[in-house]
Amino acid sequence: MNLPNKISLVRIMLIPVFVVFFFWSFTGHYFVATGIFAVAAITDFIDGHIARSRKMVTNLGKFLDPIADKVLIAAAFILVLTAKEEVFLAFGKANTAVYIIASVSVCIILARELIISAFRQIAAAAGIVLAAEKLGKYKTVFQDLSVFALLLAAGCSGTLGVIVSSVAVGLFAIATVLTVVSGISYVWKNKQVLKDTK
Repeated sequence: MNLPNKISLVRIMLIPVFVVFFFWSFTGHYFVATGIFAVAAITDFIDGHIARSRKMVTNLGKFLDPIADKVLIAAAFILVLTAKEEVFLAFGKANTAVYIIASVSVCIILARELIISAFRQIAAAAGIVLAAEKLGKYKTVFQDLSVFALLLAAGCSGTLGVIVSSVAVGLFAIATVLTVVSGISYVWKNKQVLKDTK
């Protein structure tokens, strides 16, 4: 097993650690969970860079990397929704509406990831190699930034909490839009995959 794959495995192993610290109620536990998430998210960029720059791309890596990414981001978004009061309280009377919109957005994000994963499997079965898009990379960056900010918001209070919550929800909105747009763009640009499978 090469270095990039080992890093991907570390990312997978950090997910349950992240979950434990998210729920382990002690002073600052949200900040610890935020730090763990940040480390896990950074490993995504590290293993990809190493694999490409050192020509260490393997089939195992192609399997592990996307799984690690999707499980991490799915777990993070779902956990953030369980911290409703801490994250969305900053919006006062509108917090319930913002929470509902955020919940729908998470469903959209997870659906998009599942659809694209299935799309790639169809392409692979047809022997078609699909290149990654820049929009997809921007989507990943904003998803990670929004989760990071939402986790920070859960640990903050008072005026700082309001500010961080507002920034976090703004980043989350951008991440949601990029997720939808990049998904549609990816399928449209590679629509021959579906035609080839008829």
